[in-house]
Amino acid sequence: MLVREVMSPEPVTVAADATLREAVERMLRERVGSVLLTRDGDPAGILTETDALRGAYRAERSLAAVPAAAAATEGLVTVPPTATTRRAVELMRDDGVKKLVVTEGLDAVGVVTTTDLAHNQPALLREAHEIESGRGDWEPGE
Repeated sequence: MLVREVMSPEPVTVAADATLREAVERMLRERVGSVLLTRDGDPAGILTETDALRGAYRAERSLAAVPAAAAATEGLVTVPPTATTRRAVELMRDDGVKKLVVTEGLDAVGVVTTTDLAHNQPALLREAHEIESGRGDWEPGE
């Protein structure tokens, strides 16, 4: 199964110069667990619910006084939509993240989360079973 089949298309974005309050408000309104921060239309970071909580706690100020970019994760972990979900899981595990930005070239086209993968687990298990059951017909050299 490919990432494009399980990702959430059109990531929710906020400007990189937004406040933490504006970013959290957008997450709540859109019912998502993260927003992509953008600068001049390009991805500049990702702010997750955990990042927002941690940033507000550390700043000891109101959400309106904390820049979203100060709490966001800057080093985006990306995956192409043509990657397998197995590759997405490997990236999440290796980089210790729960959300990957799906990119085509320099454009962010979606987000894939551990929740997206969990919701699609039955289809992933069926696909794995189909692959495994077809192995009995395979002969070396084919």
